[in-house]
Amino acid sequence: MTTAKDIMHTGAHWIPAHETLDRAAQMMRDHKVGALPVSANGEQDRMVGIITDRDIVIKCVASGRDPSKVTAGELCDGTPRWIDATADVDAVLEEMQSHRIRRLPVVENKKLIGMISEADLALHLSDEQVAGWAEKVYSRS
Repeated sequence: MTTAKDIMHTGAHWIPAHETLDRAAQMMRDHKVGALPVSANGEQDRMVGIITDRDIVIKCVASGRDPSKVTAGELCDGTPRWIDATADVDAVLEEMQSHRIRRLPVVENKKLIGMISEADLALHLSDEQVAGWAEKVYSRS
C-alpha cells in the first residue's frame, strides 16, 4: 500500500502566526515552495492554517495591504487540513478532493514531516488518478 509518507516531499517548513507576509514570501523563495503551514505562536506542533504565495498576492498585495505589516496568522481562515503519514493514497486524494485543496501537510506523531503537492501527485500516481483528482479539485461546481 502506498502511503502519504511515500509520496510527500520532506522538509516542510513552518511559519509562526506572528511573522509577517514579507517574511513568509522570503521563506517561500528560499525554500522554493509555494505554501507554508502556519503554527500557533511558539508552538510548532500546532497548525492553525496554511498560507500560499497566491494568498499573499490576492488577500494582501492586491487588496492594497502592506505585507510587512500583515501577519501569516491574519491570512489563515477555516480549518487547517492535514493527513496522517500512514494514510493510503486514496485517503490523500479524498481529503484533497473533498476540500478542493492543492497542498496537504503530512503529520506523523503530531509533527509536521512533509507536504503533498500537485507535483508529488503527478510524480507518484497514475495518469488516471491525477486526472480524476484534477477534475474534482479544479471543477467550478
